[in-house]
Amino acid sequence: MERIAVISDIHGNLPALEAVLEDIKNRRIERIFCLGDLAGKGPSSAETVDIIRQHCEVVIKGNWDYYLTEQTGHEILTWHQSILGVERLNYMKELPIYKEFYISGKLLRLCHASPNDLFHRVYLSTEQCKRMKLFEATSTLNLEADVVGYGDIHGAHVDNFDGKTIFNVGSVGNPLDITEASYGIIEGNLDDKNKGPFTISLVRVPYDIELAVSHAELTNMPEKQEYINELKTGIFRGRKA
Repeated sequence: MERIAVISDIHGNLPALEAVLEDIKNRRIERIFCLGDLAGKGPSSAETVDIIRQHCEVVIKGNWDYYLTEQTGHEILTWHQSILGVERLNYMKELPIYKEFYISGKLLRLCHASPNDLFHRVYLSTEQCKRMKLFEATSTLNLEADVVGYGDIHGAHVDNFDGKTIFNVGSVGNPLDITEASYGIIEGNLDDKNKGPFTISLVRVPYDIELAVSHAELTNMPEKQEYINELKTGIFRGRKA
């Protein structure tokens, strides 16, 4: 049986990333896949990109990774682009948008928001036909997925419907459900098309939020207070409590 840790949405939060990696190490999980949004929002974009490159076997592009490498002229993007530098931005630009493989007889697909559209956002409340788009065939295997894992919405959950399973690993660095870092673990027989035991679990990791806040306060980054408020409350800046 193979165990893989699946992390997402680090968003430049170094204390949260370090806490999650320590938890993964303590569980003796050696393989880590990242579902994107390495940088942006938080103050430590360069550091988190470097650590992800060092520790993650698979890294998928998120919408923030797209914004940072494809768009210019926005104050917050410009600030993070200056921190990241050309080489890191080139790395992020070339990231794939999905990864799929068999595990215990199931075709599992990992993506940031959607395998065919970085901006197709799916919540638990999203209507079923839009949720099913995550399972549509891609150009790689041209088959519907059985299981889809994603990030993007910063809220962890697992759901089963119509013979399919969908799970969201939440956010390491900017959780918007509860104020603890989140990641997932998948366990099964990797690269095996025969049915076998398969597990999805979600893990919550407390981390030093005050340290993360102090890192932000030492900078002049745009939208600093909005970011700090999200860390402290777990409430998205565009949503009322």
